[in-house]
Amino acid sequence: MTKAPTNAITSAISSAPANPAALRPAVAHGGNLHEAARRYGIAWDAWVDLSTGINPHGYPVPPVPAAAWRRLPDEGDDFAACAARYYGAPDAHHVLPVAGSQAAIRALPALLPRARVAVAPLTYGEYASAFAHAGHDVVPLDVCANALPADVTHAVVVNPNNPTAVRVDRERLLRWHAQLAARGGTLIVDEAFADAFDAPHSPTLADATRHAGLVVLRSPGKFFGLAGVRCGFALAAPALLDALRAHLGAWTVSGPARHAVAHAFADTGWQTAMRARLATESARLDALLRAHGFAPHTTPLFAWIADARAQALQDALARRAIWTRCFDPSAESGGTPASLRLGLPASAEEWQRFEHALTHAVQDIG
Repeated sequence: MTKAPTNAITSAISSAPANPAALRPAVAHGGNLHEAARRYGIAWDAWVDLSTGINPHGYPVPPVPAAAWRRLPDEGDDFAACAARYYGAPDAHHVLPVAGSQAAIRALPALLPRARVAVAPLTYGEYASAFAHAGHDVVPLDVCANALPADVTHAVVVNPNNPTAVRVDRERLLRWHAQLAARGGTLIVDEAFADAFDAPHSPTLADATRHAGLVVLRSPGKFFGLAGVRCGFALAAPALLDALRAHLGAWTVSGPARHAVAHAFADTGWQTAMRARLATESARLDALLRAHGFAPHTTPLFAWIADARAQALQDALARRAIWTRCFDPSAESGGTPASLRLGLPASAEEWQRFEHALTHAVQDIG
C-alpha cells in the first residue's frame, strides 16, 4: 500500500479560493449508476461500480428478528454502549447513533456558533455545503499547518481523506483541537474510512472525545459495506450530543439497522479477515494502476489518482461499463488537479473486466 500524498500534493490540495461550497449548487456523489446508465445507454445491471469507497464484500448480516420490524427502536438498549466498545469511546454517554453520519454532518453546523470554519478544498463535499448553508464562513484548510489561523473557530478533517487518501497524524489533530477549544470552537474529525486499518495504524481520535470541542463521526457503511442501513455515530462530549439528539429527534436508527450493525461490531473474526483481504486487494489495485503509468494514493478501500486526463479516463472506462468517480478541478476541488477515485472490484470476474477495460482505456487517452 502506498503512503499518503507528499507535502507537495497536500499543499496543492490546500491552496484554493475561499468558500468552496459556492463553487457548485449541489453536492455530487459516487454510486450514481442510474445516471451513468442513462448517459452511456448501458443497462444499469451491466456495470462494474467502482465509484464509491464502500467495501464490495459487505458484512453477511444474519436474519433480522421479526420484532425488529414490528417494534419501535428501543433507545434503552445496548446499542450506544456496543458502539463505544467497538470504537474505543470513553463510554455510551459519548456516543449518539444517527441515521448515517450524513444526518450529523447536516445538523452540527446549526448547533455551533457561526464563525469561520476551515474545510479542505477537496474532501467529502457535504461539509462545506452544510456549514455554508448554516451561515458559516467556509475557508480552505491547510492540512500541513502546525497551527490553524487565528480567525478560524471550527475545522473539519476527513481522516483518511476522501478522496485524496491524505492522513493527518494524531498529534497534529490534538494540537488543532487544543487551539480551537481555547477559542470556543470545535474540531470535527470524520473517520468514515478508519475501520479498514489495523488498530495500531488506525487514525482514530475516538478515545479523546471526553474533551469538549471535539466531534468524531464514524460510519459502518464503508468498511462493513452496510451503507444501505443508514447508520452512523457521533462521538463527542455529552452536552453536545444532548443538543444533537434534541435536534434530530427520536428513533434515528431503525431496529433492523441496529441488529445488523451490532452483529458486525461483535464479529472480530470477520473484521480481522476482512482487513487482511482489503490490504491485499488495495495493493493489487495500486500495482495495476502503477503498471499503467499512474501514481495512486490509496486507502484499503479506494485509490485516488491526480491526472489531467482524469475526465477522459473516466469516459473511456464508462464506455466499457466501468463507473468511477471523477473530480473536476473547475467545479469540485477548488482548483486542484483533475482526479479520479476508484474503489475495489467485487469479484474475480469484475477484476478481469476492470483490468481489460483499463488497458484499452489507457490506450484510448494516449
